[in-house]
Amino acid sequence: MDKARETPSNMPADPSANKAAEASASSGIAKLTKRAAITQIIAAVVANITIISSGMGIGFPSIAMMELTNSTTSVVLTESEASWFASITSIMCPFGGLLSGYLLDKVGRKRTLYCINIISVISWAIMSFASRTDASVLFVELIVARVIIGIAIGLSSTPASVYAAEVAHPRLRGRLTLLTAGCTGIGMLLVYSLGYMFKEDWRYVCTICGVFTGVSLITVIPLPESPSWLVGKRRPQDAERYLKVIRAIKEDNHPEIKAEIKSLEENVARFRSSETKKSSKLVQLKKPEVYKPLSIMCIFFLFQQFSGIFVIIVYAASFSVDAGVAIDPFLSAVLVGLTRVVTTVLMSFISDKFGRRPPALFSGFGMACCMFGLAACAVFPVADTQYNWIPTALLVAFIFTATLGFLTLPFSMNAEVYPTKIRGFASGLTIFFGYTMSFIILKSYPTMVSAIGNENVFLFFGLVALLGIVFVYFFLPETKGRTLQDIEDYFRGGKEANASEVDKQASKA
Repeated sequence: MDKARETPSNMPADPSANKAAEASASSGIAKLTKRAAITQIIAAVVANITIISSGMGIGFPSIAMMELTNSTTSVVLTESEASWFASITSIMCPFGGLLSGYLLDKVGRKRTLYCINIISVISWAIMSFASRTDASVLFVELIVARVIIGIAIGLSSTPASVYAAEVAHPRLRGRLTLLTAGCTGIGMLLVYSLGYMFKEDWRYVCTICGVFTGVSLITVIPLPESPSWLVGKRRPQDAERYLKVIRAIKEDNHPEIKAEIKSLEENVARFRSSETKKSSKLVQLKKPEVYKPLSIMCIFFLFQQFSGIFVIIVYAASFSVDAGVAIDPFLSAVLVGLTRVVTTVLMSFISDKFGRRPPALFSGFGMACCMFGLAACAVFPVADTQYNWIPTALLVAFIFTATLGFLTLPFSMNAEVYPTKIRGFASGLTIFFGYTMSFIILKSYPTMVSAIGNENVFLFFGLVALLGIVFVYFFLPETKGRTLQDIEDYFRGGKEANASEVDKQASKA
């Protein structure tokens, strides 16, 4: 996989205007004007507002568990019931991921966003009005609500980033596909903060989350549908109409719009030409432009989950205690959420500047160092010394370095690497795998801590991060600056070889 280390040059010797014109001519994508950039950014941001509710759903157990098990004003759950409340979401997320792939291909990107918001509103409403007098009824209501929000979380992992990847110009795509990770982080930060402010009223927190999700549903209405999906559904006129909006071009029969529509049609036709009339999804998975990126992304998600990232996110408060953090566990959760949001914003610029591979390599190294440091603090406790700040610093540093690569890149790249015709199904399958791994590690974490101790669990996470560095170096391709068609050609093994040679020459120049 030496090709994985071949990356396109950042800047040829030509002026940027000439580069844009040349890219437009060769890739069939309209030039990026200031007005078009603003339109595409707004569309991507609006699509990703939906994801904030899912972030809230992910972080909610961390702020509700103490009240649910120790409340003095309402009925409580047993320890076993509370653990099911915290983990049931992880079981349902994989199925939401698979459903996401089906909906993306069947009803489109925009309607899938509608589904996510509607499902989320139902879940928050159930928890807002949950029983205050009957523990059995409360448990059933919470489990039903968490099953629903689990499906919504799985659903939300792909549509917004796929939409952003399809509407964005290649120069903006890397930054905009990271919005999903950023909005997930914002959602978690919001629910952590609400939990810190309303420690004894999780129902009120649910009401606030439900109202926000209702507003998010309304914001989706004016969004244009993805032209790529419309072309795949043989609706070229609708595709052209929405593409004109996205590229901020008012003229009819504009040559750049016609060229881009033609390029999309050729892309779909090329994919269909290799299909039989009764071709199944399994047959499509045998194509190199599908199974190669699918294998790479599934392994990337494997390293993401087993390096401990989601353990910290879901068990934020209790993990802080296990790691020896000296500050209030709820405040520690807020700190984790804030670090993730700030770093995701920073990552959007780093990704455009350095690509995907260098930040991923740095991310794995930083995560490993932080976990080895936490293991050392577990062996040599510092809680009662002048160095009691070290576990807090290591925890924040871990979230910082994880967000630079292993946390955000699998989700953003999942929207880039698959052919248009099967993008929904393949990305959904990848999310199914990723969340299945998430369920395994989240359910295993408490048992691992009891069986082998905190220090060995931290060592395990650190070793996985080191192995992840090796994987990234040898197998993860660079997608920065490449069109979706270029990426597809790369995995197909066609004209990308020549493109790589051109990239090398440009780099030398």
